[in-house]
Amino acid sequence: MAKIEQAANVNLVSRISTGTYVKGEIVSPNDLRIDGRFEGTIISEGKVVIGESAEVNARIVCVNADVWGKTKGSFTVKDIMAIKSDCSVEGELRVRRLIVELGASFNGTCKMISEQEYEKAAAEMNNVKDQQRPAAASSQNNRKE
Repeated sequence: MAKIEQAANVNLVSRISTGTYVKGEIVSPNDLRIDGRFEGTIISEGKVVIGESAEVNARIVCVNADVWGKTKGSFTVKDIMAIKSDCSVEGELRVRRLIVELGASFNGTCKMISEQEYEKAAAEMNNVKDQQRPAAASSQNNRKE
């Protein structure tokens, strides 16, 4: 019998398309692909892909990352970060494993981290996110009453 490979469910991939500009915070349990412009914070329990046409200025915490476009900011990656040829990355990287292809541009610092260091950084980001959320949640509750 042939082995059947399970394909990723494309409906579980969030996407910021080319020509779209988003500023703020994204928290997702799924993969995220950015082909437009994004400024802010991303926390993903999946893979973050920065497409060829993307321009990103963000603090990103994710499990895996592939960078094809232009990024500034910081990455905290649980497993593998791949910096693809012809892309530009400026900032601070904290990763377990790093792949830099020939032709890629990386200007910044890189620290190799353990899975425990990732978990600590992710928890800190979640604490900051949770501290910011109650004010917004309470103002929404006031509007409902």
